[in-house]
Amino acid sequence: MADRKVTRRQFVRTGAAAAAGVAAGISASQLSAAGKKKILNYNENMEYRRCGKTNLMISAVCLGGHWKRINVMKQDFGKNRHDVVSRCIDAGINYLDACCRSEVVAYSKALKGRRDKMYLALSYCGKETRNKEYRTAKKLLESLDALLSESNQDYTDLWRITCFEPGGRHTFNTSCELVEALEKAKKQGKARFIGFSSHDPRWIKMMIEYFPEVEVICVPYTPKTKQVPEDSLFDALKACDVGFFGIKPFASNSLFKGDSSPGSPHAEEDDKRARLAIRCILCNPIITAPIPGLISIHQVDNMAKAVKERRELDLAERTELEAIMDETWANLPQGYQWLRDWEYV
Repeated sequence: MADRKVTRRQFVRTGAAAAAGVAAGISASQLSAAGKKKILNYNENMEYRRCGKTNLMISAVCLGGHWKRINVMKQDFGKNRHDVVSRCIDAGINYLDACCRSEVVAYSKALKGRRDKMYLALSYCGKETRNKEYRTAKKLLESLDALLSESNQDYTDLWRITCFEPGGRHTFNTSCELVEALEKAKKQGKARFIGFSSHDPRWIKMMIEYFPEVEVICVPYTPKTKQVPEDSLFDALKACDVGFFGIKPFASNSLFKGDSSPGSPHAEEDDKRARLAIRCILCNPIITAPIPGLISIHQVDNMAKAVKERRELDLAERTELEAIMDETWANLPQGYQWLRDWEYV
């Protein structure tokens, strides 16, 4: 990566050139019967989308690693995660994202004996580039090795390094070290595919345009998110053929009235809100899939139902969702005000 040292003018010019000439993706509706057989954990009731240049076909809704409010379920944690993963597999969901040590260890246990049913993406956020001690390729690879060993995994389907917020706080040298680590992990067979996560739209756009090695990004995306008319991140994602997973589709649960507990008086309303949000997000053909954190088999079933429902929202539904999202934005916790940065990207 030493030869990456360039002037700003060279940097911009080279990045633009790297983004050119990428082939278009294939929609799920164009798949042949033979193609469907190649989809991991295929279920005829689930929709699948091409994940950029990885060419993986991913379920239109996936399982995010966070388990917020799981305490309201009043059940054994390990059993809960096992049961939720089982229901995801039954529904044809084939992708699971875990972004910290505890999540990776927990889901590795939940997947034991059926690792071939789901793609597993992972990150060790505490020992990656947010930590100043882990900003070299050598240290990042040590972190990955330690996580794979602790979770009893020989490899990960996607290693997506967790970056600073905003990502622009990283030096360009750190960006180069990050990509070098990703490349080496892929060459060594420790990661089938590679990418990163960030909450910084401008920095993400720079990274995917300058580094064609990046195959996947994991970033915020809510029903409030809209494309800017020019120089949009979505345009760059399409041009660079990068897979795109959306976190926080429910704005860190600010979308909901209830607490997800069994028998909640707001359960029916919250289920409807969740489906409206997912349907809205999936109207964007650029996104591979949203990855909500799901804490019950009921929530898994509700997501599967959202995928099967009519995709386009009618006028009444759009009006309803706009009001819900205005309410959601008003209820955003102080620690999640940064989601507002993802209204226009």
